Amino acid sequence: MRVLLDTNALLMPVQFGIDLYGELLGLFGDFEPVTLEEVVGELSGLARGGGRDAVAARVGLALARRSTIVPSGSSAESVDERVLEYARREGCVVVTNDRELRKALLREGTSVVSMRRRKTLDLIRG
Repeated sequence: MRVLLDTNALLMPVQFGIDLYGELLGLFGDFEPVTLEEVVGELSGLARGGGRDAVAARVGLALARRSTIVPSGSSAESVDERVLEYARREGCVVVTNDRELRKALLREGTSVVSMRRRKTLDLIRG
């Protein structure tokens, strides 16, 4: 199963102490992690800054390198819109903690993995 990791998902390990890949293995067993090039670009920009967010972004970049990095194939303006279009086109589950993106994905029938009680990840079927 292809699982698309967005920017928020890749920040979770530092921000919330989530073992992202361990949690996903628990939910799906075997899975193929995928990250959009645009998400890597967003993390790279955050990593250049300072403070906790920059540390989280650097860890996120390391995690993104463990996935297949692909172009979105979209000309949408925002990274969230590109995630939405890619998920729709490829039929993959999306890991995100972004409330608005999660709502949009579920409206389109795309399953989402999101944090539950700031401790674990939960699959919400779309």
